Amino acid sequence: MKTIQLLLLIAIVCFDGCSSSILPEEDTTMPKESDIFNADELSENELSLRWRQESQRYVTEVNRFIQKGLQDGWENVPESAEPKDKREPMATAVLDAIRRANESGNVDDLHNRFPRAHGPFIGLIEKNAQSLPVVLLLNNGQIVLRIGSPFENGRFVIIDGDKVEPLSSDIISIGRSSNHELFAFARHEGVTIQEGWGGPVRSMLKWPQGNEGVPNGFTVDPNEGPPTITKITPFDTGDKALLVSPEGVFILTKERAFRLLPTKTEMKEHFEWLKKEYPEDPPIYDLSMEHGAISPDGTLITAGHQSSMHFVFDATTLEVVSEIGPMSEYPHFSVFSSDGKLVAFNSCHFYNGMTIGVPTRLLPGLKTEAYEPDDRFVQLEEGSRVYAAVTRDDEFIVGDASGYLRAFDVNGNFRWQHFIGSSVGDIDISRDGKQLVVTTYAGFLSIIDLDTGETDPFAIGTATHLERRRWLFWKNESKPLMW
Repeated sequence: MKTIQLLLLIAIVCFDGCSSSILPEEDTTMPKESDIFNADELSENELSLRWRQESQRYVTEVNRFIQKGLQDGWENVPESAEPKDKREPMATAVLDAIRRANESGNVDDLHNRFPRAHGPFIGLIEKNAQSLPVVLLLNNGQIVLRIGSPFENGRFVIIDGDKVEPLSSDIISIGRSSNHELFAFARHEGVTIQEGWGGPVRSMLKWPQGNEGVPNGFTVDPNEGPPTITKITPFDTGDKALLVSPEGVFILTKERAFRLLPTKTEMKEHFEWLKKEYPEDPPIYDLSMEHGAISPDGTLITAGHQSSMHFVFDATTLEVVSEIGPMSEYPHFSVFSSDGKLVAFNSCHFYNGMTIGVPTRLLPGLKTEAYEPDDRFVQLEEGSRVYAAVTRDDEFIVGDASGYLRAFDVNGNFRWQHFIGSSVGDIDISRDGKQLVVTTYAGFLSIIDLDTGETDPFAIGTATHLERRRWLFWKNESKPLMW
């Protein structure tokens, strides 16, 4: 993705971690007389009319603008051509209308009256947003959601239609197996794997002590409690789980935990450097951008972090069997295709990124260097820093740092893109591949029906997907709001 494209997209979508220094300068041109109004003086019908008109104008222009950039190349699109969003003065009044609709229960037609948006609410999002790092779409249509980042004392809720109910307060994290049949529940005393939602317990797994795999000559104090959990995924066999944490990537079993990352070599080099440069500091190795995934057949594990290669492990021996060099600066995410024949590796630099596909038949034994092109690999997508992903049939669907869902096939052919806003937190997809649930760092939870055959005139994107509902889990609201 060219620099100008990145800046233009950030101007439209960025929230999580974006510095004001990279946002476009404020438009100081004098507004037209028709643009000067007080939204508080409008009736709700007048506000709705004005919001719909401006939303349709802006979305239409943005879609044309993005299409031109994709067709002609972003280097050929002047920055001055970026459409201006004039809805921000109405945002607070629209939020008030959303609150009133929730209080009265009149939410079914809310999106028609006030089409959903992100950009006009950035000022409100900065005060209200909270991370929604885990979302699961259950087979019965209920949605499981974590509110609060992994570093916080967050909470889990379950959403059933219009109702939001809390789950047990002792749950730290929840994960699901690739076959959708097993759930991992992380609690202070350990991890239980259950058959189905609310089903019988299959196994109880041990937490890592934190000193697993420490090289000789160094001593690491054991953990005093559970690690911070980025992601936990049970294997389909129900006897172990993959734990991704800033404190390390581990395989949890009934007897003990086994460390995958950092590798013993990484720890040894880092601890020796610490001993030389900071001799008074304890030997600690914290991961950033930590991630991991299990192949559909459970035989391979991918894992990586900001300072690593793209590692592939044998799930039985837990030995490194492949090291793939990133094509951008930092390894950031990995996911297997639905059939397990391809593994996608994403690496990032700022909000940019590159995703390559490596056929799993080349594994094990494959080793490549960073930035080293390989004709056996597929360039799946260029531009996205990937935060979450799901697959269906031959398609990857990724959520990126710019608030977009982007889809491409296993050969790297672009399928579609759909904008929500802010960095994507997590994604899940129904077993039939017809519905997505997506969270963002703006505190949004979006429920999206895929491939409906209808085009939403108020959606930024290229597909016929319809966002059925958007929830606002904002920290300064008395309750979640449906939109």
